[in-house]
Amino acid sequence: MVVNNAGIARVTPFADATADDWRAIVDVNLTGVFNGCRAAAPHLIARRAGKVINLASVLGAVGLPGYSLYAATKGGVIALTRALGVEWARHNVQVNAIAPGWFVTEMNEQAFSDPRINERLTRDIPMRRTGRLDEIGPLVVLLASAGSDFMTGQTVFLDGGHSAA
Repeated sequence: MVVNNAGIARVTPFADATADDWRAIVDVNLTGVFNGCRAAAPHLIARRAGKVINLASVLGAVGLPGYSLYAATKGGVIALTRALGVEWARHNVQVNAIAPGWFVTEMNEQAFSDPRINERLTRDIPMRRTGRLDEIGPLVVLLASAGSDFMTGQTVFLDGGHSAA
């Protein structure tokens, strides 16, 4: 099993973004997934069994000002997941993704401590809250288990309904 979970965000208006900003975020968020899948491919295909779980983001499917670079990379992860899921299905390798919405983490906890930012980011979430970190693990377990053996190329949005709204 492979879990590709590296990611960085650079929040900046697109007009202010530099080529260096672009390369940095693409290298980690998209090329990192490519490298993880590429390294595992010979082993998974030879075994004719395996699971790949890629971490995308709700922002790969919905827009938010200042996140265009990040969104492009996470949209790429969603597309790569779909394509590899189809390509590797004949080898009995399932490739799926999790697209989390807003979860409070060490990287963003300062922003969420500001009530104005918290309200702005949660108002578009039908469940009106951020996710809890303990809500991600059970989904990873499902995607790693036999419960997902007939599922490939899919992205599961764990976002309180944000992507559906």
